[in-house]
Amino acid sequence: MESKLTLVAFCSLLVASPALAHHSFSMFDRDKTLTLNGTVKQLEWTNPHAWLYVMVDEKGKVVEYPLEMQATGQAIKNGWKPDSVKPGDKVSIVMHPLRSGSHGGQLLYVTLPDGHKLAVTRGAIDPPAND
Repeated sequence: MESKLTLVAFCSLLVASPALAHHSFSMFDRDKTLTLNGTVKQLEWTNPHAWLYVMVDEKGKVVEYPLEMQATGQAIKNGWKPDSVKPGDKVSIVMHPLRSGSHGGQLLYVTLPDGHKLAVTRGAIDPPAND
């Protein structure tokens, strides 16, 4: 009986591990939506989350905005490819900023140079709430 209980406990931990490893999105201010124009520095196509790095001109000073995306598998389902954006592309981004006020945030969608929009999650391409 004790070995069955140990086995059940072990299996429960295996199933729960991915959930425990995933972080909260509480660092993003989901009550604010910002739109910024910038130049793609890099698309980091990696798991558990892809990252888009965009350089934004703020009053003559160019600032890097790291933008967290979703996992690459989900990104593919939403139309993203590893080469969807390239360094040097001029883009418009819509994001939830960091609560801390630091540069960066959670990417909602990007408008590409040709006007095509790529969302991070389905249904994310809506007019920004605070534009």
